[in-house]
Amino acid sequence: MYNKPFSGVSKHRNSFSKSSRSRGGSSRFPRKRGGRGENIDVSRFINKAVVSVVEEVFVPTHTFSDFKIEESLKRAIGKKGYITPTPIQDQSIPHVLIGRDILGIANTGTGKTGAFLIPLIQKVLKNNDEKIMIIVPTRELALQVEKELLGFVYGMKIFAVCAVGGMSIGRQISQLRYKNNFIIGTPGRLKDLIDRKMINLDEFATVVLDEADRMLDMGFIGDMREIMSKMPTNRQTLFFSATLSPVIEKLIGEFLREPVRISVKKGDTSKNVDQDVVRLRQGENKIEVLHKLLSKVDFNKVLVFGSTKHGVERLSTELGRRGFKSESIHGNKNHVQRQRALGKFKDNHSQILVATDVAARGLDIPDVSHVINYDLPQTYDDYVHRIGRTGRAGKQGKALTFVEGIEKNR
Repeated sequence: MYNKPFSGVSKHRNSFSKSSRSRGGSSRFPRKRGGRGENIDVSRFINKAVVSVVEEVFVPTHTFSDFKIEESLKRAIGKKGYITPTPIQDQSIPHVLIGRDILGIANTGTGKTGAFLIPLIQKVLKNNDEKIMIIVPTRELALQVEKELLGFVYGMKIFAVCAVGGMSIGRQISQLRYKNNFIIGTPGRLKDLIDRKMINLDEFATVVLDEADRMLDMGFIGDMREIMSKMPTNRQTLFFSATLSPVIEKLIGEFLREPVRISVKKGDTSKNVDQDVVRLRQGENKIEVLHKLLSKVDFNKVLVFGSTKHGVERLSTELGRRGFKSESIHGNKNHVQRQRALGKFKDNHSQILVATDVAARGLDIPDVSHVINYDLPQTYDDYVHRIGRTGRAGKQGKALTFVEGIEKNR
Protein backbone atom coordinates (compact mmCIF):
# COMPACT_ATOMS: atom_id res chain seq x y z
CA MET A 1 0.00 0.00 0.00
CA TYR A 2 2.56 2.53 1.11
CA ASN A 3 4.79 2.19 -1.98
CA LYS A 4 2.17 3.68 -4.26
CA PRO A 5 2.80 7.33 -5.14
CA PHE A 6 0.55 9.77 -3.35
CA SER A 7 -1.88 11.25 -5.86
CA GLY A 8 -1.29 14.87 -6.74
CA VAL A 9 2.22 15.17 -5.32
CA SER A 10 4.02 18.24 -6.53
CA LYS A 11 7.33 17.84 -8.32
CA HIS A 12 8.71 20.11 -5.62
CA ARG A 13 8.20 17.60 -2.85
CA ASN A 14 10.14 19.62 -0.33
CA SER A 15 8.02 22.74 -0.76
CA PHE A 16 5.98 23.64 2.32
CA SER A 17 3.53 26.48 2.70
CA LYS A 18 2.25 27.50 6.09
CA SER A 19 -0.17 29.88 4.42
CA SER A 20 -2.00 27.10 2.53
CA ARG A 21 -5.52 26.49 3.85
CA SER A 22 -7.22 23.14 4.21
CA ARG A 23 -10.11 22.50 1.82
CA GLY A 24 -12.21 19.49 1.05
CA GLY A 25 -10.31 16.91 -1.00
CA SER A 26 -6.94 18.61 -0.48
CA SER A 27 -3.86 16.95 0.94
CA ARG A 28 -3.41 19.39 3.79
CA PHE A 29 -4.55 19.12 7.36
CA PRO A 30 -4.61 21.73 10.15
CA ARG A 31 -2.94 20.94 13.47
CA LYS A 32 -2.80 23.17 16.51
CA ARG A 33 -0.55 23.34 19.54
CA GLY A 34 -0.91 25.86 22.31
CA GLY A 35 -2.98 28.19 20.17
CA ARG A 36 -0.61 27.93 17.20
CA GLY A 37 -1.81 26.33 14.00
CA GLU A 38 0.10 24.81 11.13
CA ASN A 39 -1.22 23.50 7.83
CA ILE A 40 1.05 20.72 6.63
CA ASP A 41 1.13 19.51 3.04
CA VAL A 42 0.88 15.72 3.33
CA SER A 43 2.84 15.36 0.09
CA ARG A 44 5.82 16.47 2.10
CA PHE A 45 5.73 13.13 3.88
CA ILE A 46 6.73 11.48 0.56
CA ASN A 47 10.34 11.78 -0.43
CA LYS A 48 12.39 8.91 -1.81
CA ALA A 49 15.85 8.38 -0.36
CA VAL A 50 18.68 9.45 -2.63
CA VAL A 51 20.82 6.38 -3.15
CA SER A 52 22.58 7.10 -6.45
CA VAL A 53 23.99 10.55 -5.75
CA VAL A 54 27.63 10.72 -4.71
CA GLU A 55 27.77 13.02 -1.69
CA GLU A 56 30.41 15.72 -1.66
CA VAL A 57 32.99 14.58 0.86
CA PHE A 58 33.56 17.09 3.65
CA VAL A 59 37.22 17.94 4.06
CA PRO A 60 37.84 19.53 7.48
CA THR A 61 40.24 22.43 7.75
CA HIS A 62 41.46 21.10 11.11
CA THR A 63 42.36 17.84 12.77
CA PHE A 64 41.78 17.33 16.49
CA SER A 65 45.55 17.51 16.97
CA ASP A 66 45.52 21.02 15.44
CA PHE A 67 43.27 22.46 18.13
CA LYS A 68 44.94 24.29 20.99
CA ILE A 69 43.85 21.85 23.68
CA GLU A 70 45.65 19.81 26.32
CA GLU A 71 47.30 16.54 25.34
CA SER A 72 45.16 14.70 27.89
CA LEU A 73 42.04 15.91 26.07
CA LYS A 74 43.49 14.92 22.69
CA ARG A 75 44.11 11.42 24.04
CA ALA A 76 40.54 11.25 25.37
CA ILE A 77 39.20 12.27 21.95
CA GLY A 78 41.25 9.51 20.34
CA LYS A 79 40.01 6.91 22.83
CA LYS A 80 36.41 7.80 21.96
CA GLY A 81 37.18 6.98 18.34
CA TYR A 82 36.92 10.52 17.00
CA ILE A 83 39.16 10.70 13.93
CA THR A 84 38.35 13.92 12.08
CA PRO A 85 36.07 16.78 13.19
CA THR A 86 32.54 16.95 11.81
CA PRO A 87 31.60 20.20 10.01
CA ILE A 88 30.05 21.75 13.13
CA GLN A 89 33.08 20.76 15.23
CA ASP A 90 35.54 21.94 12.61
CA GLN A 91 33.93 25.37 12.38
CA SER A 92 32.88 25.90 16.02
CA ILE A 93 35.73 24.67 18.21
CA PRO A 94 38.33 27.32 17.24
CA HIS A 95 35.88 30.15 17.99
CA VAL A 96 34.73 28.66 21.30
CA LEU A 97 38.36 28.22 22.38
CA ILE A 98 38.99 31.97 22.03
CA GLY A 99 35.82 32.88 23.94
CA ARG A 100 33.47 33.89 21.12
CA ASP A 101 29.69 33.49 21.32
CA ILE A 102 28.38 30.90 18.86
CA LEU A 103 25.11 30.48 17.00
CA GLY A 104 25.11 26.95 15.55
CA ILE A 105 22.38 25.84 13.18
CA ALA A 106 22.59 22.06 13.12
CA ASN A 107 20.38 19.01 13.42
CA THR A 108 20.91 16.21 15.91
CA GLY A 109 23.44 13.65 14.78
CA THR A 110 25.89 16.25 13.44
CA GLY A 111 28.36 16.07 16.32
CA LYS A 112 27.31 19.33 17.94
CA THR A 113 27.62 17.92 21.47
CA GLY A 114 31.33 17.39 20.86
CA ALA A 115 31.48 20.82 19.24
CA PHE A 116 30.75 22.50 22.56
CA LEU A 117 32.05 19.92 25.06
CA ILE A 118 35.60 19.68 23.69
CA PRO A 119 36.45 23.40 23.92
CA LEU A 120 34.59 23.80 27.22
CA ILE A 121 36.51 20.93 28.79
CA GLN A 122 39.67 22.74 27.68
CA LYS A 123 38.34 25.83 29.43
CA VAL A 124 38.04 23.86 32.69
CA LEU A 125 41.47 22.26 32.25
CA LYS A 126 42.96 25.76 32.06
CA ASN A 127 41.01 26.93 35.12
CA ASN A 128 39.54 24.27 37.42
CA ASP A 129 37.33 26.88 39.10
CA GLU A 130 35.46 27.40 35.83
CA LYS A 131 31.71 26.69 36.02
CA ILE A 132 29.63 25.90 32.95
CA MET A 133 25.87 25.46 32.59
CA ILE A 134 24.38 23.36 29.77
CA ILE A 135 20.61 23.74 29.30
CA VAL A 136 18.70 21.19 27.19
CA PRO A 137 14.99 20.49 26.61
CA THR A 138 14.63 16.93 27.95
CA ARG A 139 16.06 14.64 30.62
CA GLU A 140 17.10 12.06 27.99
CA LEU A 141 19.20 14.62 26.15
CA ALA A 142 20.68 15.85 29.45
CA LEU A 143 21.70 12.30 30.35
CA GLN A 144 23.24 11.77 26.92
CA VAL A 145 25.26 14.99 27.22
CA GLU A 146 26.40 13.94 30.70
CA LYS A 147 27.44 10.51 29.41
CA GLU A 148 29.39 12.09 26.55
CA LEU A 149 31.08 14.51 28.95
CA LEU A 150 32.10 11.78 31.40
CA GLY A 151 33.55 9.80 28.51
CA PHE A 152 35.85 12.70 27.68
CA VAL A 153 36.96 13.68 31.21
CA TYR A 154 37.65 10.28 32.81
CA GLY A 155 40.58 10.70 35.22
CA MET A 156 40.77 14.50 34.77
CA LYS A 157 39.13 15.43 38.10
CA ILE A 158 36.39 17.32 36.30
CA PHE A 159 32.96 16.88 37.91
CA ALA A 160 29.39 17.31 36.72
CA VAL A 161 25.84 17.04 38.01
CA CYS A 162 22.73 16.31 35.96
CA ALA A 163 19.72 18.34 37.17
CA VAL A 164 16.51 17.10 35.55
CA GLY A 165 12.93 16.43 36.50
CA GLY A 166 11.72 12.90 37.14
CA MET A 167 14.75 12.16 39.30
CA SER A 168 15.31 12.76 43.01
CA ILE A 169 15.79 16.46 43.66
CA GLY A 170 17.20 15.56 47.08
CA ARG A 171 20.05 13.67 45.50
CA GLN A 172 20.71 16.53 43.08
CA ILE A 173 20.79 18.99 45.98
CA SER A 174 23.34 16.76 47.73
CA GLN A 175 25.50 16.64 44.60
CA LEU A 176 25.32 20.42 44.22
CA ARG A 177 26.92 20.84 47.67
CA TYR A 178 30.15 19.53 46.15
CA LYS A 179 32.27 21.26 43.53
CA ASN A 180 30.93 20.78 40.00
CA ASN A 181 32.46 22.25 36.88
CA PHE A 182 29.43 21.39 34.74
CA ILE A 183 25.74 21.52 35.54
CA ILE A 184 23.60 19.92 32.83
CA GLY A 185 19.87 20.30 33.17
CA THR A 186 16.42 21.07 31.93
CA PRO A 187 14.96 24.58 32.38
CA GLY A 188 12.24 23.66 34.90
CA ARG A 189 14.46 21.72 37.30
CA LEU A 190 17.29 24.25 37.00
CA LYS A 191 14.90 27.09 37.86
CA ASP A 192 13.63 25.10 40.87
CA LEU A 193 17.19 24.60 42.15
CA ILE A 194 18.04 28.25 41.53
CA ASP A 195 14.95 29.32 43.51
CA ARG A 196 16.11 27.03 46.35
CA LYS A 197 19.47 28.88 46.33
CA MET A 198 21.29 25.66 45.38
CA ILE A 199 22.71 27.20 42.19
CA ASN A 200 24.34 30.63 42.20
CA LEU A 201 24.20 31.89 38.63
CA ASP A 202 26.81 34.59 39.34
CA GLU A 203 29.41 31.82 39.32
CA PHE A 204 28.73 30.78 35.72
CA ALA A 205 30.67 32.57 33.00
CA THR A 206 29.64 30.11 30.28
CA VAL A 207 26.24 28.79 29.21
CA VAL A 208 25.15 26.42 26.45
CA LEU A 209 21.58 26.45 25.13
CA ASP A 210 21.20 23.21 23.16
CA GLU A 211 18.15 22.58 20.95
CA ALA A 212 16.89 26.05 21.83
CA ASP A 213 14.09 25.84 19.27
CA ARG A 214 12.71 22.76 20.99
CA MET A 215 12.87 24.44 24.41
CA LEU A 216 10.87 27.30 22.94
CA ASP A 217 8.38 24.84 21.42
CA MET A 218 7.94 23.10 24.78
CA GLY A 219 7.04 26.36 26.53
CA PHE A 220 10.34 26.98 28.35
CA ILE A 221 10.89 30.48 26.99
CA GLY A 222 10.00 32.13 30.33
CA ASP A 223 12.36 29.87 32.30
CA MET A 224 15.13 30.42 29.74
CA ARG A 225 14.78 34.20 29.95
CA GLU A 226 14.71 34.18 33.75
CA ILE A 227 17.83 32.00 33.99
CA MET A 228 19.74 34.05 31.42
CA SER A 229 18.77 37.34 33.06
CA LYS A 230 20.44 36.25 36.32
CA MET A 231 23.72 35.22 34.70
CA PRO A 232 26.73 37.55 34.38
CA THR A 233 26.51 39.97 31.48
CA ASN A 234 30.12 39.28 30.58
CA ARG A 235 29.67 35.60 29.71
CA GLN A 236 30.21 33.23 26.80
CA THR A 237 26.99 31.89 25.30
CA LEU A 238 26.75 28.97 22.89
CA PHE A 239 23.34 28.71 21.24
CA PHE A 240 22.35 25.71 19.10
CA SER A 241 19.12 25.29 17.16
CA ALA A 242 17.91 23.19 14.24
CA THR A 243 15.69 26.01 12.96
CA LEU A 244 15.58 29.78 12.82
CA SER A 245 12.36 31.71 13.39
CA PRO A 246 11.59 35.34 14.28
CA VAL A 247 11.25 34.34 17.97
CA ILE A 248 14.58 32.47 17.88
CA GLU A 249 16.24 35.46 16.23
CA LYS A 250 14.84 37.66 19.01
CA LEU A 251 16.34 35.33 21.66
CA ILE A 252 19.68 35.41 19.85
CA GLY A 253 19.60 39.21 20.04
CA GLU A 254 18.81 39.03 23.77
CA PHE A 255 21.29 36.34 24.80
CA LEU A 256 24.34 36.58 22.52
CA ARG A 257 26.99 39.20 21.81
CA GLU A 258 28.17 39.46 18.21
CA PRO A 259 27.95 35.69 17.71
CA VAL A 260 29.79 33.74 15.07
CA ARG A 261 27.02 32.22 12.94
CA ILE A 262 27.70 28.68 11.79
CA SER A 263 25.24 26.61 9.77
CA VAL A 264 25.83 23.02 8.73
CA LYS A 265 22.20 22.28 7.94
CA LYS A 266 21.84 21.26 4.29
CA GLY A 267 18.16 20.33 4.31
CA ASP A 268 15.18 19.54 6.47
CA THR A 269 15.33 15.78 6.18
CA SER A 270 18.10 13.29 5.56
CA LYS A 271 18.68 12.03 2.03
CA ASN A 272 19.10 8.60 3.65
CA VAL A 273 15.46 8.42 4.77
CA ASP A 274 12.89 6.97 2.36
CA GLN A 275 9.63 8.74 3.22
CA ASP A 276 6.11 7.67 2.30
CA VAL A 277 2.52 7.71 3.55
CA VAL A 278 0.23 4.85 4.54
CA ARG A 279 -3.16 5.99 3.29
CA LEU A 280 -6.03 4.47 5.29
CA ARG A 281 -9.34 3.92 3.58
CA GLN A 282 -12.60 4.88 5.24
CA GLY A 283 -13.33 2.40 8.03
CA GLU A 284 -10.01 0.59 7.74
CA ASN A 285 -8.67 -0.68 11.08
CA LYS A 286 -5.54 1.32 11.87
CA ILE A 287 -4.04 -1.15 14.35
CA GLU A 288 -4.47 -4.00 11.86
CA VAL A 289 -2.56 -2.05 9.21
CA LEU A 290 0.21 -1.39 11.72
CA HIS A 291 0.24 -5.09 12.70
CA LYS A 292 0.75 -6.15 9.07
CA LEU A 293 3.61 -3.70 8.62
CA LEU A 294 5.40 -4.75 11.81
CA SER A 295 5.13 -8.39 10.76
CA LYS A 296 7.30 -7.77 7.69
CA VAL A 297 10.83 -9.16 7.90
CA ASP A 298 12.70 -5.87 7.43
CA PHE A 299 10.79 -4.04 10.21
CA ASN A 300 13.34 -5.14 12.79
CA LYS A 301 13.82 -2.00 14.92
CA VAL A 302 10.85 0.32 14.73
CA LEU A 303 10.16 3.62 16.48
CA VAL A 304 6.42 4.39 16.51
CA PHE A 305 5.23 7.90 17.37
CA GLY A 306 1.88 8.64 19.02
CA SER A 307 0.43 11.98 20.01
CA THR A 308 -0.64 11.37 23.65
CA LYS A 309 0.78 9.64 26.71
CA HIS A 310 -2.29 7.44 27.21
CA GLY A 311 -2.53 6.60 23.50
CA VAL A 312 1.13 5.56 23.40
CA GLU A 313 0.72 3.30 26.43
CA ARG A 314 -2.46 1.69 25.03
CA LEU A 315 -0.79 1.07 21.67
CA SER A 316 2.31 -0.50 23.22
CA THR A 317 0.15 -2.74 25.44
CA GLU A 318 -1.96 -3.84 22.46
CA LEU A 319 1.15 -4.63 20.39
CA GLY A 320 2.47 -6.71 23.29
CA ARG A 321 -0.84 -8.56 23.46
CA ARG A 322 -0.44 -9.35 19.75
CA GLY A 323 2.94 -10.98 20.36
CA PHE A 324 5.31 -8.12 19.51
CA LYS A 325 8.15 -7.16 21.85
CA SER A 326 7.14 -3.57 22.50
CA GLU A 327 8.18 -0.89 25.01
CA SER A 328 6.94 2.66 25.55
CA ILE A 329 8.29 5.99 26.77
CA HIS A 330 6.13 8.99 27.65
CA GLY A 331 5.72 11.65 30.31
CA ASN A 332 3.76 9.46 32.73
CA LYS A 333 6.72 7.09 33.16
CA ASN A 334 9.40 7.90 35.69
CA HIS A 335 13.07 8.14 34.84
CA VAL A 336 13.93 4.54 35.74
CA GLN A 337 11.03 3.16 33.68
CA ARG A 338 11.94 5.26 30.66
CA GLN A 339 15.61 4.32 30.80
CA ARG A 340 14.73 0.63 31.15
CA ALA A 341 12.44 0.77 28.10
CA LEU A 342 15.01 2.71 26.10
CA GLY A 343 17.76 0.28 27.09
CA LYS A 344 15.77 -2.74 25.93
CA PHE A 345 15.13 -1.09 22.56
CA LYS A 346 18.76 -0.02 22.11
CA ASP A 347 19.99 -3.51 23.00
CA ASN A 348 17.52 -5.16 20.58
CA HIS A 349 15.62 -6.93 23.37
CA SER A 350 12.48 -5.27 22.02
CA GLN A 351 11.52 -4.71 18.38
CA ILE A 352 9.28 -1.68 18.89
CA LEU A 353 9.48 1.52 20.94
CA VAL A 354 6.28 3.58 21.06
CA ALA A 355 6.91 7.17 22.11
CA THR A 356 5.54 10.67 22.38
CA ASP A 357 7.46 13.57 20.81
CA VAL A 358 8.62 15.04 24.11
CA ALA A 359 9.85 11.71 25.48
CA ALA A 360 11.81 10.90 22.33
CA ARG A 361 13.44 14.30 21.87
CA GLY A 362 17.21 14.06 21.60
CA LEU A 363 17.35 10.26 21.59
CA ASP A 364 20.32 8.80 19.75
CA ILE A 365 19.41 5.19 18.99
CA PRO A 366 21.57 3.25 16.54
CA ASP A 367 20.18 1.22 13.63
CA VAL A 368 16.50 2.21 13.76
CA SER A 369 15.14 0.57 10.59
CA HIS A 370 11.79 2.40 10.48
CA VAL A 371 10.01 5.38 11.98
CA ILE A 372 6.22 5.15 11.86
CA ASN A 373 4.09 8.22 12.51
CA TYR A 374 1.05 6.36 13.81
CA ASP A 375 -0.45 9.71 14.82
CA LEU A 376 0.21 12.79 12.70
CA PRO A 377 2.85 15.20 13.96
CA GLN A 378 1.69 18.56 15.30
CA THR A 379 4.12 20.55 13.15
CA TYR A 380 6.50 19.94 10.27
CA ASP A 381 9.44 20.53 12.63
CA ASP A 382 8.10 17.65 14.77
CA TYR A 383 7.99 15.51 11.62
CA VAL A 384 11.60 16.34 10.77
CA HIS A 385 12.66 15.50 14.32
CA ARG A 386 10.77 12.21 14.34
CA ILE A 387 12.12 10.81 11.10
CA GLY A 388 15.63 11.97 12.00
CA ARG A 389 15.79 9.00 14.39
CA THR A 390 16.41 6.73 11.39
CA GLY A 391 18.85 6.95 8.48
CA ARG A 392 21.66 8.01 10.82
CA ALA A 393 25.42 7.60 10.43
CA GLY A 394 25.11 7.18 6.66
CA LYS A 395 22.70 4.23 6.87
CA GLN A 396 19.40 3.90 5.02
CA GLY A 397 16.15 4.34 6.91
CA LYS A 398 12.43 4.41 6.17
CA ALA A 399 9.70 6.69 7.50
CA LEU A 400 5.98 6.01 7.10
CA THR A 401 3.16 8.36 8.07
CA PHE A 402 -0.40 7.15 8.64
CA VAL A 403 -2.89 9.46 6.95
CA GLU A 404 -6.62 8.97 7.53
CA GLY A 405 -9.55 10.33 5.56
CA ILE A 406 -7.50 11.89 2.78
CA GLU A 407 -9.14 11.69 -0.63
CA LYS A 408 -7.23 11.47 -3.87
CA ASN A 409 -6.92 14.78 -5.71
CA ARG A 410 -8.86 14.74 -8.96
